[in-house]
Amino acid sequence: MPSLQPASRLENLLHRARKIIPVPLFHFFQPAYHYILAFLGAAIYGFPSQKLAVIAVTGTKGKSTTVELIAHILETSHQKVAVLSTVHFRIGEKTTPNLYKMSVPGRFFVQRFLKQALEARCDYVILEMTSQAVLQYRHKWLALSALVFTNLSPEHIESHGSYEKYVAAKVELALELSRSKKANRVVVVNGDDKEAFKFLDFPIPTKIAFGLHEVKPFALTPRHSQIILFGKPLILPLPGEFNIMNALAAATLARALGIHEDVIHEAFAHFSGVRGRMERVSPEGITPPFDVIVDYAHTADSLEKVYRAFPGVRKICILGNTGGGRDKWKRPLMGGIAGYYCDHVILTNEDPYDEDPRAIVEQMAEGVKKGNCEIIMDRREAIRKAISIARPGDTVLITGKGTDPYIMGQNGSKAPWDDRRVTEEELRAHIT
Repeated sequence: MPSLQPASRLENLLHRARKIIPVPLFHFFQPAYHYILAFLGAAIYGFPSQKLAVIAVTGTKGKSTTVELIAHILETSHQKVAVLSTVHFRIGEKTTPNLYKMSVPGRFFVQRFLKQALEARCDYVILEMTSQAVLQYRHKWLALSALVFTNLSPEHIESHGSYEKYVAAKVELALELSRSKKANRVVVVNGDDKEAFKFLDFPIPTKIAFGLHEVKPFALTPRHSQIILFGKPLILPLPGEFNIMNALAAATLARALGIHEDVIHEAFAHFSGVRGRMERVSPEGITPPFDVIVDYAHTADSLEKVYRAFPGVRKICILGNTGGGRDKWKRPLMGGIAGYYCDHVILTNEDPYDEDPRAIVEQMAEGVKKGNCEIIMDRREAIRKAISIARPGDTVLITGKGTDPYIMGQNGSKAPWDDRRVTEEELRAHIT
């Protein structure tokens, strides 16, 4: 898998420059720096995306799952696939976890990854694309073949300046697709989202909107979704209405690429899920009498959708607030959502960066209106407490980190972390 070293040297140079260059001057030249870096990365590796079928997936939620669903369909149809996402980097069967705490690493990394995918004779490359990546021109010199838009809700408002600018960054990817020289370009859009029309307002040869009405009637359980897809019943091994939408996005694109509906059905029926995304945790050889779920949900909307996927069961919920220094407005809101849906709420440390972690969770606690909340700052202890009070039939929901490999602290410090591994250790210790 690609190394980040060339990009890291430039990033380190930029970091040192920030200490001596006046802030206004630095911010003035920063866009040019990112733009030039993106061009250099593509030029050094020979503009590899021009020779590959490149699919980008963007949106606020569901990107990683949609990427994996698309990849699974393509592989079921005997295509060789490369994947770059928040979860991992994969070329064919070779996989390495994403330990960079960013969905789209440096431009040199991305272009080198594309070059390796080309050399490995991959038929498709699927990239998870974020608004932050667009801000830093990491989408430039990516010759896109297709774009999938999942949904939009407020996030990263501080870094973008407004929700409108956040939306504009996402829509920039549709503009980039329209500029691509690739033939048979496709944009697939969640037609149920209020921002959908903005992604369709470009001269792209094939524009398709999908919506929940296409799979009705559907039924939800804590483990599956029963839907009607292309006129045939399907048990999708993913819970939650939001996962139905992720599946629809992947299926709509796959059909636009010419993949037969029977292949799509087969792929979904045998999909094994995504690590850190609604992942049911159970140590090998042990079956807990209650469910324990690890999920990345870190926005108010995604958190509510996770909780709603488990109706009628007692829920013990562990959460923090992803990313100190940003989106402070959502803290009491997320606390309020947890307090409303969960029978017991445990607020804990997540990624405080340079903020006081206790102050973050206390702001979240202000939103919890019921007396069902406690604060346990040590995340392992919080998980241990949740497991210790869980009863048969309960569901323990651990949200916010997913596959994130570190807890980020002050001055760039990072403590290695893995929600699933820690949860497995605590479950084993509790049950045995």
